[in-house]
Amino acid sequence: MLTVDQYAKIRLAHRDGMSIREIAHTFHHSKRKIRQILQEPQPRPYTRSQPPPAPILGPFQSVIDAILQADELAPPKQRHTAAQIHRRLCAEHAFTGGYDQVRRYVARQRRQHRETFIPLAHDPGVRLEADFGHIYVDFPAGRQLVPVLVAAWAYSNYPFALALPTQRTEAILHGLVEAFRFFGCVPYEVWWDNPTTVVQQIFPGRARTVAPLYAALASHYNFEPLFCMPAKGNEKSYAENRVKVLQKQWATPVPQVADLQALNRDLRQRCQAEAKHTVAGREEAIGQRFLLDLAKALPLPAYPFDACISQAAQVDKYQTVRFDSNHYSVPRHWAYQAVTVKGYVDRVEVVAGATVVAQHSRSYGRDQRILDPVHYLAALGRRPAALDHAPVLRDWQLPASFAQLRQVLEGQLGLRTGVRHYIRVLQLLAEHPLQRVQQAVERSLARQQPQADRVSALVQSLAQTNQPSSEVTAECQSEVTPLCQYQVPRPDLGRFDQLLSQGEDQDE
Repeated sequence: MLTVDQYAKIRLAHRDGMSIREIAHTFHHSKRKIRQILQEPQPRPYTRSQPPPAPILGPFQSVIDAILQADELAPPKQRHTAAQIHRRLCAEHAFTGGYDQVRRYVARQRRQHRETFIPLAHDPGVRLEADFGHIYVDFPAGRQLVPVLVAAWAYSNYPFALALPTQRTEAILHGLVEAFRFFGCVPYEVWWDNPTTVVQQIFPGRARTVAPLYAALASHYNFEPLFCMPAKGNEKSYAENRVKVLQKQWATPVPQVADLQALNRDLRQRCQAEAKHTVAGREEAIGQRFLLDLAKALPLPAYPFDACISQAAQVDKYQTVRFDSNHYSVPRHWAYQAVTVKGYVDRVEVVAGATVVAQHSRSYGRDQRILDPVHYLAALGRRPAALDHAPVLRDWQLPASFAQLRQVLEGQLGLRTGVRHYIRVLQLLAEHPLQRVQQAVERSLARQQPQADRVSALVQSLAQTNQPSSEVTAECQSEVTPLCQYQVPRPDLGRFDQLLSQGEDQDE
């Protein structure tokens, strides 16, 4: 088949005066072909002279269409490839054709059903998208997989990221509260996938049954909780892209930090640095567009949402309450009473009425006992032997001066009496900070007056000065008078009789 360039050369030769016979001899074509070229400026496109034969695949197209339709309801990783469809046709339907025509037909059908999209534009201050990403982090204890809550504005693309110990309900609540505090405003809409911690039930379309605590959060901040269609994470593309940035840029190479707090400080700095960047296709920087988000969004409420899960509990005989498979201690006064346990991301609070009676760092282990030795000081007075046999008291890490005081008391008063006096000193920790009691213990030892009454008097004196124990001066020390220097007169019962007689005269 001649090319356009060959056509042009033949036509130019005829234009310059060559005859058809000379052109045919020069270019090695027939005179009929030369006449045809002179009549047409370019070669004719190829056309079939006869209709193509009937394809062998024709009767099997309906079978392939049924397989492709069933694949739409199958998991993405368990759908047919073109090769698998060809094998099934040969094995189940006696297909004798080749694989290539099956592959072309499958590609054509999938291309026709491939989803297309319409470019969207969101108004400022309206839409915030949230999702969880996971990154590996090197801590002193080793490498761990850490969930990170990521949120991004749909208008400005300004991000927020917070590493959390878990993805439970209280973590989502805490993460969004921190996100709103970071942004300084609240969006009109917050979009998620459909995590079970946020959505209890999914109905056709976009109808959802929202988890009660997440609904309470939405009501507190006055935003509308919205969700993507199932398996349509592309509906919140800004959060999805921010998760990729987190994994590919912010966490590459693997971060090496001391704890979650250090990791979150680094993530906070990276989020703030994004304000200087400009998204491709936009003229303003992210920070400039976020100013419009901030201006159009809702203001923060007067106080933040209490991001915790609450449950009722009964204090048992060991002065503990059970929460999330662990036991947390409370003071003896609240034993056998009904309380409320509030679980935050980082702590557990035990509340009786409107009073927080105990607070502990939260443990994410199982069947652990998180006990505060101070909670057992009241019961220790009746069970002094527990001082050396109860792990919560035996393993109590106190300053060395306390062990020295116990040794001196046992040497002066005997083993049993010395232990009871030492317990009276420990019980001061239920009402006074450790540093104040420690200073009183050290002073009593320095003056060689290691009595429990003496230590108690020093603690009360330090408390009345209303100064930090580390700043109490020597002048304050001189104002403390030892109890042994006080002279208490013996009681005179005659004065008591005189008082009674005066009372009788007044009655008459």
